[in-house]
Amino acid sequence: MYDIVIIGAGPAGASAALFTAKAGKSTLVIDSDQSITKRAWIENHYGVEAISGPDLIAVGVKQARNFGAEFVQGKAVQVLSGEGTVSVRTEDGTSYEAKHVILATGTGLTEALAEASGIAVKPGTEPRVKTILDADAAGKTSVAGVWAAGAAAGVSVHTIVTAGDGAKVAINVISEINGERYVDHDVLKS
Repeated sequence: MYDIVIIGAGPAGASAALFTAKAGKSTLVIDSDQSITKRAWIENHYGVEAISGPDLIAVGVKQARNFGAEFVQGKAVQVLSGEGTVSVRTEDGTSYEAKHVILATGTGLTEALAEASGIAVKPGTEPRVKTILDADAAGKTSVAGVWAAGAAAGVSVHTIVTAGDGAKVAINVISEINGERYVDHDVLKS
């Protein structure tokens, strides 16, 4: 049983994993390797002059792993909420249990996964994004324990925006688990 399972290791998912793992929450990331960022060249990500999408993803995954996040390859096909737990089933039949799930599926798996899981959707607002998960400002979806972040939740598909949204949703999940607002702000070491 994990504290948090994150579906998707693009900028939103890896950023969420970085925050949850650094906060000491057991974190598993399930990734299908279908991120649109894998095909991107990025020159508008704050703090980085220019970077390929695959390199940006590799850096994010490495950062999250450094704090203890686990990563597995797989395609999530169903998310089921139960009594205080959420189960994620992958295409190969493997199931993972968690207290919370963050869907950071980008523009790829959103509609089929939502339909199979009973998660409410709504029309997307970004160009070429047909459907997004219906989530509130904190990231909560219509299913208990299931949250949405990044392009899957309807924010701009730009990596800097989806990464920030992944962090925001992770902070909200951590805060709910802890029962108080979570802040992660390191200071320079002297």
